[in-house]
Amino acid sequence: MFSYSFHWNAAFRALPEMLAGSWITFYTAVLSMVLGVIIALLLTMMRVGPWRILRMFAEAWVSLARNTPALFQVYILYFGLGAFGFYVSSWIALLLGITFNNAGYLAENFRGGLRAVPETQMRAARSLGMTSFQAWRLIVMPQLLRVVFYPMTNQMVWAVLMTSLGVVVGLDNDLTGVTQAWNVKTYRTFEFFAIAAALYYLIAKAVMLVGRLMAWRLFRY
Repeated sequence: MFSYSFHWNAAFRALPEMLAGSWITFYTAVLSMVLGVIIALLLTMMRVGPWRILRMFAEAWVSLARNTPALFQVYILYFGLGAFGFYVSSWIALLLGITFNNAGYLAENFRGGLRAVPETQMRAARSLGMTSFQAWRLIVMPQLLRVVFYPMTNQMVWAVLMTSLGVVVGLDNDLTGVTQAWNVKTYRTFEFFAIAAALYYLIAKAVMLVGRLMAWRLFRY
């Protein structure tokens, strides 16, 4: 027989601290995406470039990021590096782990988007007197970003959700960390994690909404 008694007062008292943790979660996800996009663009250039060693490095990065659990990646950065005398904080390990994962997935998306841009676009731009950099910046990149924009938005949502992995390496000031700390104090597991799930849901929906508004503003042509 169902006899659980709900007590929401403790959970609502913790709401300000959980909202502060939500900001840490969102900030971590955004920073990991910014770094991930930069690295993914570099990996994409390596994969289509003429240097075999760079292609092999980029392929290895993408393969490892896409075919190993994100939890293992965070574990290796936090616990594994310590075996070699390199110690990083919980937040740095989480940030680097999510960035590594984001870069791998985004690099694959970028390569697919690059293939969607006809090679004749580059040749036409060069025939008009543009340098290779100008052609990439003004012709290729705008078309590439239009193709990969929605997958990037999905990856941003995934980055927000992946920040919850920080609790396994001791991060206690993000949304999941704060929720777990209060859960340990009060044992009101359902109430706290239900509110945390709602906050994650709202963050994810806000990211999707902002993504749609940006797409409407940037790609109306």
